[in-house]
Amino acid sequence: MTTDLPTVAELRKLLTYDPETGLLSWKTRPAGRKSWNTRYAGTPALHCIHEDGYRKGRIRRVLFRAHRVAWALHHGSWPAGHIDHINGDRADNRIANLRDVTRHENQRNMRRPSDNTSGRIGVWWHKRNQKWVAEIRTAGRKKHLSSFASFEEACRARAEAEQADGYHENHGRHT
Repeated sequence: MTTDLPTVAELRKLLTYDPETGLLSWKTRPAGRKSWNTRYAGTPALHCIHEDGYRKGRIRRVLFRAHRVAWALHHGSWPAGHIDHINGDRADNRIANLRDVTRHENQRNMRRPSDNTSGRIGVWWHKRNQKWVAEIRTAGRKKHLSSFASFEEACRARAEAEQADGYHENHGRHT
């Protein structure tokens, strides 16, 4: 992205944001920009969904993520940290679905990785011991919770540790 961010006032001259739908649109430009206005005014802005799932687009030839622009337009300032999509849908930029968080907080609302084989983040089968292992990442380190005879016990231990450590309730969702 970029470190040379446009001001919120500049964004408001160029774009409108609907917090209910999460959609951005181009505004009409000043007189003398008839060809631009005929082609783009009132059309969706920063709406292309890229391979990483985020809506992105260019403002004055610089690529921006739509959720960060939406946040700036709605709140009147650029986000201080990361923008977390609460429901996990990176293309859903409704203001009710966005929150400004630290990187650490954002990682506590992750979807389940595609290579997860147990169906639960932090729970895995230990082949040699023939037990389910529950682990959690806390304070930047992996913490072994315990080994369990049943998958359900391991999941329960992981869920209790997540709650005690302040993980978001959506952490580990499938999609």
